[in-house]
Amino acid sequence: MTDTPVDQLDLAAAEAELARLTAELARHDALYHAEDAPEISDADYDALKRRALEIEDRFPDLTTAASPSQVVGGPVSSQFAEVRHGVPMLSLDNAFSPEEVTDFDARIRRFLKLPADEHIAFVAEPKIDGLSASLRYEHGKLVRGATRGDGRTGEDVTANLRTLADIPHTLTGTGWPEVIEVRGEVYAPNAEFDAFNTAAEAEGRRTYANPRNFAAG
Repeated sequence: MTDTPVDQLDLAAAEAELARLTAELARHDALYHAEDAPEISDADYDALKRRALEIEDRFPDLTTAASPSQVVGGPVSSQFAEVRHGVPMLSLDNAFSPEEVTDFDARIRRFLKLPADEHIAFVAEPKIDGLSASLRYEHGKLVRGATRGDGRTGEDVTANLRTLADIPHTLTGTGWPEVIEVRGEVYAPNAEFDAFNTAAEAEGRRTYANPRNFAAG
């Protein structure tokens, strides 16, 4: 990665750097989502994406359909049938510094047309890093489970999700809509991840790089 700050790049240098970052991020997306074999940490990935988004923000004419700001998730694996999401499954933005939180607050105020002195209440909760999944129920019965994929098209992993004890095959109670879709994260607690890797390593079996890949595998 070049060390030149984004605000010091001219148009030609910015275009070349964005092209490099776009290709690099696409490669890491494929490794992470399709092969469960990441080569870099989440923090390093986020740094690459943050730089790409800064370039897009400064040079908006360089943004294309393949740009990092327009891409969500990763490619769909050929091992599973494709599922088209009725409503796109999007992702959350990250903030890593007080300045980025302040910028987020400012964007919210601009969107809501609120003055700088008006109080806004934010709710914060831990984010579990797992595999995003959607569960579609019809008449209370689980009929399909899918991954996020690229946000618009995911993978049909219904059979895999049915094996998880925490996912009900039939909704209890009454009053459910005829069709309901529940979205969340499939994840493994750190203790289970550590115990599996310890046992797998002792037996010469495959280990996983992180709990997210363990849950996906």
